[in-house]
Amino acid sequence: MIYTLTLNPAIDLFIKTQQMAPNTVNRTDSYDVQANGKGVNVSCILKRRGVDNTALGVGAGFTLDYIADFLTQQGVPNHFYKDAGFTRINVFARVVTTDTEYKLVNPGPQISADTLNQLYQQLTTLGSDDWLCVSGSFAQGIAPAFLLKLGALSQKNGFQLIIDSAYPEAVEALAYKPLLVKPNDIELMNWFHQTGEADLTTMITLGHRALEAGAQNILVSLGAAGALFMNQDVTLVGNAPKIAVLNTAGAGDTMLGTFLAGLYQHHDLAETLKLAIAAGSDTARQAWITDFSNTDELLGQIKIRKMEG
Repeated sequence: MIYTLTLNPAIDLFIKTQQMAPNTVNRTDSYDVQANGKGVNVSCILKRRGVDNTALGVGAGFTLDYIADFLTQQGVPNHFYKDAGFTRINVFARVVTTDTEYKLVNPGPQISADTLNQLYQQLTTLGSDDWLCVSGSFAQGIAPAFLLKLGALSQKNGFQLIIDSAYPEAVEALAYKPLLVKPNDIELMNWFHQTGEADLTTMITLGHRALEAGAQNILVSLGAAGALFMNQDVTLVGNAPKIAVLNTAGAGDTMLGTFLAGLYQHHDLAETLKLAIAAGSDTARQAWITDFSNTDELLGQIKIRKMEG
């Protein structure tokens, strides 16, 4: 079984508006309310790719209830440990006339040590047949070092760990040999304190460093440039299709969920990467994550190259 872990879920309010002017009422064209959080998105994508999974996490308030109810409606079993306060609401605004996007991301609730321990006790039941995908930021009260605790637990219990985290502790967690890590280009640069241009040569060099540090596989989101996949046997690069971007929230999660589904189902890696890029791109051109009904039209634009070295 695949489990996703969301330690700072959210409700995202997506707004499309023609203009965003200060000190006046800005009338919007449309809005959408979305259950979100990186692990939540990954769970939904896995389900849409035919992979049963369970969503785990922490949160608070009626906003957490909305997220749990949504996952249940999507056919994803879930268990979120509830604390005081409220799960956050974020705002993403697309301004049409200036072709700009504003992202207003709030902090999560304060999670107590007791609530976190209840979650951890459930995670101790995972075994060698399980995969755990931990994605995104952590709510207040959860130290980034929790990643290392999860790494140690994965090594002890034998489950596969997948990490999508910008925290520096993600680099230390590579020592626990995670199955897959998914930084974007900037995060990968930051992991290894690299300055300068995030070009492909640099990404491949840093990818090798991540593999040498213990990662079994690495998937790097390159934004408008596409994506890079690496392991000890192969290096694959795919370009991104040309799209009109509407909402970038969830694009990286879509790529991860799609790739993870292919990996879990033992599909060809090049074809899996190609579909993951198409799916992430399709998400970026709509209000919420793709349902895969329009990804075929993007696949023809994407070429996967096998790199040497």
